[in-house]
Amino acid sequence: MRLPLALFVTIPLLAQQAAQPPAPQPAPDAAVSPTPSTEPWITGSVDFGYRFTSICGDNDVYRSVVNLGQGPRLLGLDLTIVDPQKRLFDHLDVRANNWGGDPYNTLHVNASKRGIYDFNFDYRDIAYFSLLPSFADPLLGTGIVLDEDSYFARRRMSDFQLDLLPGHRIMPYLAYGRDSGQGTGITTFESDVNTYPVADRMFDKTDNYRGGVRLEFNRFHATLEQGGTTLRDDQQAYDSTLNYGNNYQPYFGQTLDLTNLAQAYGIRGDSIYSKVLFTANPFSWVDVSGQFLYSRPDTNVNYTQFDTGNLVLQQAILFYTGEQALGFAEGKQPHTTGSLGFELRPLKRVRILESWMTDRMHTAAAGLVTDMILQPFLSGPTTSTTLASLLVMNYNQEQTDVLLDVTHRLTLRGGYRYVWGNAETGNLLIAGPGQESSELRQQVGLAGANFRASQKLSLNVDFEGASTDHAYFRTSLYNYQKMRARARYQLASTLSLQASFSLLNNQNPTPGINYDFLSRQNSLSAAWTPSKRVTILGEYTRSTLRSNIGYLDPEFFSPALSLYRDNAHSASALIDLALPSYAKLAPRLAFGGSLFISSGSRPTTYYQPLARLSLPLHKGLVWKSEYRYYGYGETFYQYEGFRAHLLQTGLTISR
Repeated sequence: MRLPLALFVTIPLLAQQAAQPPAPQPAPDAAVSPTPSTEPWITGSVDFGYRFTSICGDNDVYRSVVNLGQGPRLLGLDLTIVDPQKRLFDHLDVRANNWGGDPYNTLHVNASKRGIYDFNFDYRDIAYFSLLPSFADPLLGTGIVLDEDSYFARRRMSDFQLDLLPGHRIMPYLAYGRDSGQGTGITTFESDVNTYPVADRMFDKTDNYRGGVRLEFNRFHATLEQGGTTLRDDQQAYDSTLNYGNNYQPYFGQTLDLTNLAQAYGIRGDSIYSKVLFTANPFSWVDVSGQFLYSRPDTNVNYTQFDTGNLVLQQAILFYTGEQALGFAEGKQPHTTGSLGFELRPLKRVRILESWMTDRMHTAAAGLVTDMILQPFLSGPTTSTTLASLLVMNYNQEQTDVLLDVTHRLTLRGGYRYVWGNAETGNLLIAGPGQESSELRQQVGLAGANFRASQKLSLNVDFEGASTDHAYFRTSLYNYQKMRARARYQLASTLSLQASFSLLNNQNPTPGINYDFLSRQNSLSAAWTPSKRVTILGEYTRSTLRSNIGYLDPEFFSPALSLYRDNAHSASALIDLALPSYAKLAPRLAFGGSLFISSGSRPTTYYQPLARLSLPLHKGLVWKSEYRYYGYGETFYQYEGFRAHLLQTGLTISR
């Protein structure tokens, strides 16, 4: 319809123009430059260098705590690429940190074209190392140093997301994420009266596929998402050496040992889920928000085990030389989570916040385990065990808060939270045949105040106290008081002070538990700029932790008391100096460090002084060097200490 109408209007106009003399051509627009723009198409910086290390003491503890190695490093990368013609993208941002062997590497890429798409990619690579000689070592008293719960693993996480039509009212999106890990370590093989530390390999990955649409309107915003996940989790434990385990005492005159082990399990699972999020502002005096998530995971497990040695079946006092076990199981777990909240503003100085949430999970599983005892001359007993498990957990929470602006400087808050739920387990899940159930009932009072005395002084206090009738776990929050206070004071234009105090006191008086937990922390920090060339930062923290809880000794099933104490001082300071300039280039020097000193159940000292020098060589070229010292020691386990010197030097190129 538009084309004929346009011709009908245009033809008479052309006829009128043909009867007139040609008009002079206008001059070129002076605002449009005939020369291309001189702005660079790429800007940013690249920071690379080399790290030298010198380590004395226990290298495994150093790797468990610090784990910074020697060699060349890409310390940082921050680039922005602009396409002047805006063909594939308007701009492309790339950021990367700590590549070349450090335990934590990151990469972020963002590409966007206004109104068309917005693409984000994030990648993280984390190395986990834990091999503390005194941890999980029942034979430490005999001189055998072996952490029986150690591991070295890498975890890699990737996330891709593509948003279409950003800035529009309807914005579809697609996303994919993968979380995977693999590594080796030491675990334990349990065989009745003995436990054997063995090597193991681990691998797991989870893929998450999702897509949805965002709806953005003036008074209503919503997100509708549909997704699915796949899971794989494998672990293998193996040993082919003569292993006497953790029990060296003869059992009925025979020494137990393990000579060969091949144990493995594999888990496969998948799930679909649906998610809805929304916020609305139907009237000027009310905001409403909510979310709903439903998932339905299915899981399959396969287990195999073959072991040889001089082993014993404790119930029958039957010695045997081999065992073979096979098992499989399948489980389903529908899971529903929902929440709803709103904020009311009935009066100018009053706000009422109401929220409610529920989390409901129902797990049903069944399986079969077959165990065959192998003896030198005859087959031992074969047992087949059918497993059927049920786990139902319901958690609910309702909270109301009222905020009152007493004056423009003082705001008070009061509230109430009620938490309730129940849990139920079926056969063979917790304590053998039978059924166990538990309830959760908790009432919490909330209070707070925010005082802005002036632009220089502000105070904030939050408090909550709870009374609990039932809890799921022995160490859950029961009858507790939690408090946090913060203050900030601008003493002068060049000096600011901040102070904070936090407290958590938790008590569970149930007979047989008698849990007593106290955590307290006080801190003070200051930032002082006595001149344009000098900046001084400092912080000090005093913390206290106390934990008492009753438990059953696993060897004799007799009541015992676990006591833990920790009293710690931690401090840090940094002085940043701008050195005299030369050739319009300003070098900088910074030095300081941090320390941690604790006493109590496990006295520990940790020192980390440092010094940095930044020396500009030319416009866009800076030489940077840094020295750090790490000193770690324990009073009761002196062999776990280490000392390390790290020198890092390199260049930063920017444009």
